[in-house]
Amino acid sequence: MNEKTLRVLEYHKIKDMLRENAVSAMAKSRIDLLSPAREPVEIKERLTETTEAVSVIMQKGALPLGSFYDVEGSVHRAMKGGVLTMKQLLEILYDLQIARNAHRFLNSDLPRLPIIHGLAEVLSIQKRLEEEIDRSILSEEEMADSASPELKSIRRKISIQSESIRNRMNSILASADNRSLLQDAIVTLRQGRYVIPVKQEHKNRFPGIIHDQSSTGATLFIEPQVIVDMNNSLRELEIEEKREIERILALLSAEVADVGEEIINNQKLLVELDFLFAKGKLSVSMKAEAPEIDGEGFLHINKGRHPLIDPKVVVPITASLGREFDTLIITGPNTGGKTVTLKTIGLFVLMAQTGLHLPAASGTKIPVMQKIYADIGDEQSIEQSLSTFSSHMKNIVEIVKEADADTLVLLDELGAGTDPTEGAALAISILNELYGRGSKTIATTHYTELKKYAIGTYGVQNASMEFDVETLSPTYRLTIGTPGRSNAFEISAKLGLPDALIQHARGLLERDDVVFEDVISSIEQDRKRAEQERDEAMALHLSIKAQQEEMEARQQRLAEQKEQILAKAREEARETVREIKEFADQMQKELRALEKMEDPAARNRAEEALRQSIREKRSGFADRITIPENPDPVDPSELKIGDLVRVLSLDQKGELISLPDDKNEVMVQIGLMKINVGLEQVVKLKGKERKLEARSSKSGGAFQGKSASFLPSINVVGLNLDDAMMACQA
Repeated sequence: MNEKTLRVLEYHKIKDMLRENAVSAMAKSRIDLLSPAREPVEIKERLTETTEAVSVIMQKGALPLGSFYDVEGSVHRAMKGGVLTMKQLLEILYDLQIARNAHRFLNSDLPRLPIIHGLAEVLSIQKRLEEEIDRSILSEEEMADSASPELKSIRRKISIQSESIRNRMNSILASADNRSLLQDAIVTLRQGRYVIPVKQEHKNRFPGIIHDQSSTGATLFIEPQVIVDMNNSLRELEIEEKREIERILALLSAEVADVGEEIINNQKLLVELDFLFAKGKLSVSMKAEAPEIDGEGFLHINKGRHPLIDPKVVVPITASLGREFDTLIITGPNTGGKTVTLKTIGLFVLMAQTGLHLPAASGTKIPVMQKIYADIGDEQSIEQSLSTFSSHMKNIVEIVKEADADTLVLLDELGAGTDPTEGAALAISILNELYGRGSKTIATTHYTELKKYAIGTYGVQNASMEFDVETLSPTYRLTIGTPGRSNAFEISAKLGLPDALIQHARGLLERDDVVFEDVISSIEQDRKRAEQERDEAMALHLSIKAQQEEMEARQQRLAEQKEQILAKAREEARETVREIKEFADQMQKELRALEKMEDPAARNRAEEALRQSIREKRSGFADRITIPENPDPVDPSELKIGDLVRVLSLDQKGELISLPDDKNEVMVQIGLMKINVGLEQVVKLKGKERKLEARSSKSGGAFQGKSASFLPSINVVGLNLDDAMMACQA
């Protein structure tokens, strides 16, 4: 890719954002060397890596790597027979632990992710070597006593010998004969030997080896002769300790060498995982999506947000190129966002080919570009004595020379900086040449000639950056298909320029240009009106749809409530029937018991209790029953004795045997039972129902006649048992 283009589009700032998400220095160094790929297969694989990393982050969080070390040099040294330091071994231990943790993290509670799981499965777990180093080394300069039994034994001897020396030295210090000879009653170390401070003038009276003296020379540090041999023994033990530590380090280094290739490979895999998750974290922070790589050269950015602009203020753009047209000419006022649009499109292509997700909505498609050229911004070359126009033209000459069908060209203010007529003609010529070479070109301009060129040329399309003249502020919205206006006259009028000057300026314009600008203005107004009507229609559609969904949901809730009520009613009905059956069975038992009673008084009391029980039970059932509303209230004048009626409260048919009384009640006979009911509970049966009732009465006439002559009770009061039995059988 052209280095100047990468700089102009600020690609390095995207890499800086990516570096901030990496944890290791090695991954950061890799990012520094990163550049856009050019092969579709490689680009798609890079994007898949990022997508998999995002999937892990969203489900479990970022991979806990930590800042692991570059141990490749240390491992190579061990493989060549060198002995590693405790610091180097601890760095290797840390990397081994990181690799094991990464392996465990990526192989649990995650769906299958081909690339990431492929890397995780190759990570080598060296648990035994981890334990050996961890058991043996405490810090960069201290080895643990548990590193070996020999080291532990030597250090115990050193401790005993040191204690013996201190005790002997303390006895020397405590001696009354020596107090006047000593500067201080303390024991210290010089060159690894225990010494005591002796006054300079008494050195001949204190036999021993002089190891050091104070800065003033008034004090000599002397090793007493009586402990020289003890110090020598201590020194020998310390040498043994050092040899044992070196032996352990050599042993651990040899174990590192045995698995050196695996450790080096682990490091490469960790760097790769660090890089992948840096891309994933950047995607999550930008709320980005994976673009689709289009193999037919079609570019479509759906609501793309420039990644270097504050997300709170950035305005998304939607732009297309490469299907109906290969050249897009963007017009509109200054500070309207034309340059930002160019940079967004160019930077998105670079990011996608790098394998980064884009801060855009789903549906974004990016083609693979082998070359990207951008001529953006005002540039003057003082060293080469080039004007802005000359500097731009120098860039464009190089672009035209290199451009082909796999090239994206971004040109800002094409043809500016010189005579407008010549600049516009030159710009049209350049755009024709790039179109002929098959390049995808996006150019910004103010020239009316280029707007007309786009309207009348196949494969070229106009676009405009919207500007709110009322507020004198850009909206940064890109509209494809409509050329933009500079709005110079409107802006000048809003800022207070006298109307006479503006009208005079209008008169200086060529008639065709005035008509063209008026047409553009009319198209723009029609477009805004159409958009407003579309938005209103869409809002109405959404409102109707929401109401419909609410109605359907309400109907669904009502149906569910109805079913619940019916289910509850059926359950209550079953429960009521069960209770009635149980009560009827109980009544039958009590009636049989009543028949066997011989004492009339007791029987009367039992009968009364039974009636009370029936009344209470009937009252209880009545509370549960909701009497339906009479759909056809009867007129008392229409009733006559013998009419067939239905009693709503009982849902039974019967024969009217009395007309309404002063309480507006009638008597109805239902079978053998005669009951008083309110007139509001009575429905007079009509023709068909009466005929049905009549037919059913014929079939049951014999039974009804017999039952009518049957007395439901018999009075046996005052009779003896034999007479009563005879009366019952009669």
